[in-house]
Amino acid sequence: MPEQTPTGFTFAGVAAGIKKSDDRDVAVLVSDRPCTTAAVFTRNRFPAAPVIYDRALVSDNPEGLRAVAVNSGGANACTGPDGLADAAAMARIAESALGLSERTCAVMSTGVIGPRLPMDRLEAGIRHAAETLSADGWLDAAHAIMTTDTRPKVAFRRAGDALLFGMAKGSGMIHPDMATMLAVVATDAAVSPTALAQALGAAVAVSFNSISVDGDTSTNDTVLALANAAAGPVDPDRFAAALTELCIDLAQQIVRDGEGATKLITIHVTGAATDEDARRAAKAVANSPLVKTAFYGGDANWGRILAAIGYSGAEVDPDQAGLWIAAGMGNPLRSPLQLVAAGCPLAYSEDVASAIFGGKEITVSADLGLGTGRATVWTCDLSHDYVSINGHYRT
Repeated sequence: MPEQTPTGFTFAGVAAGIKKSDDRDVAVLVSDRPCTTAAVFTRNRFPAAPVIYDRALVSDNPEGLRAVAVNSGGANACTGPDGLADAAAMARIAESALGLSERTCAVMSTGVIGPRLPMDRLEAGIRHAAETLSADGWLDAAHAIMTTDTRPKVAFRRAGDALLFGMAKGSGMIHPDMATMLAVVATDAAVSPTALAQALGAAVAVSFNSISVDGDTSTNDTVLALANAAAGPVDPDRFAAALTELCIDLAQQIVRDGEGATKLITIHVTGAATDEDARRAAKAVANSPLVKTAFYGGDANWGRILAAIGYSGAEVDPDQAGLWIAAGMGNPLRSPLQLVAAGCPLAYSEDVASAIFGGKEITVSADLGLGTGRATVWTCDLSHDYVSINGHYRT
């Protein structure tokens, strides 16, 4: 996919001293014209101040946003009225630095929950970023929004004459119903607010809301889409498909980079009574520490998978269930190995099963045998490094 950003957008990422390291920690994305905007936010009942600010902003001005300012190194969450004031001030600083009208810049923050943002350093960083904007600055911006991520996450797609670019951050505190992640999608397609909201909601449902690293849902999760119409109208179905592909690409990058992760696991559930039941079952497998540690250890302990499905809340008839595993791309063990039929274990090769569980990419397929419901969720294993990273997150 060509690394070409949409017409009219510029980017910057700079170091402002918000992080303890000297890494980049302030990102700015700007459109040269007003954008149609849509967003999906965390369902956590302790939403961060930027989430509260952006919810109102997108609702009030769905066709007039011009920019997004993002900081890492501090979440501005659980900070009360002072934090809300800081989020509004962050937006005003960015609008001033960029020469924009009021209420045209969204804000995002990520990092440790609780402390106030260092507004003096944040302002200096935003003003510095405003001076270094370029169409080629997207990788710097993607670096600047990282926290425990080990690498930036970006994706590109095309829909007719329109281009789409997305950047995301996320590595831990990742759970369906948004993950601990931020994502910004920029496109030069002409899309109405209603169409963009519908397309983004559908894309998020099968991407960012279908991943899990550790079962924790953050206070700051935001996916924001900006469409500036520079490329003109596009076929709605083609645009929606490109947006979904881009979001799935970013979501899978998040799982691959899960804190301490060594494996990508794809979980397909079919034959459920409903799609929602399939999602419940797939999520339960994705979030089970016992399943995830078995993957980490290369232990083909498939009973943990069925046990997770059994407590998921999905309708289950044990006598109808089947279970398969397969290795990932480039692995000679890609052909599915059936472990269970009609709820009973088969005479499969334990060596082959262990070799599949020991691989870097694993696909689990469960057929509940009850209906047409289906869902796919992506997760990763749970390693010793996850505990080490999160046990010392603030130190």
